[in-house]
Amino acid sequence: MPVRHSLLALLSAGPTHGYGLKTEFEAATGGVWPLNVGQVYTTLGRLERDGLVTAEADADGQKVYEITDAGRDELGSWFETPVPREVVPRQELAIKLVFAMRSGAADVAAVVQRQRVATVRALQDITRLKAAAESAGDLAWLLMLDALVFQAEAEARWLDMCEARLARENIAAGIARRHPENPAERAVERSS
Repeated sequence: MPVRHSLLALLSAGPTHGYGLKTEFEAATGGVWPLNVGQVYTTLGRLERDGLVTAEADADGQKVYEITDAGRDELGSWFETPVPREVVPRQELAIKLVFAMRSGAADVAAVVQRQRVATVRALQDITRLKAAAESAGDLAWLLMLDALVFQAEAEARWLDMCEARLARENIAAGIARRHPENPAERAVERSS
């Protein structure tokens, strides 16, 4: 998650305290991606070190952060550069299914089914949030919710495909057990 650039974007609207940035980030993302306040201050420290923000103490002695010209240039580059698509993204669910199959320690079909239930619930929750955002007319939030809907729908389609492949494999394995390919195995089957 590009916290660094998100904080720069928030600071482009004006100087803010670190905790204010945390609050604004969470409001902008609808609380879907909560930030740890420590992560905010660590990121701000790096941005300050890199000359992308400055920090001045206010009357209460708290730091107020402000974006620099170099920070605005960095933010502009971020907006102008497409997000790279990983050739092989690391997806915990895909890894879980691979190792469930390889280990033999889990009922893979049950893992798929439990995930499908969770994915459909998440999709329903996002759809409810989307209805509220549409009535509020919050276009930025709607765009984020649309992305979450498409991701959940894609995951559900992928889980459908996994289930279909598992079913075909189980059917093929059952046929192979009942009708061995090797003539010697058929002879053994007939004699038993």
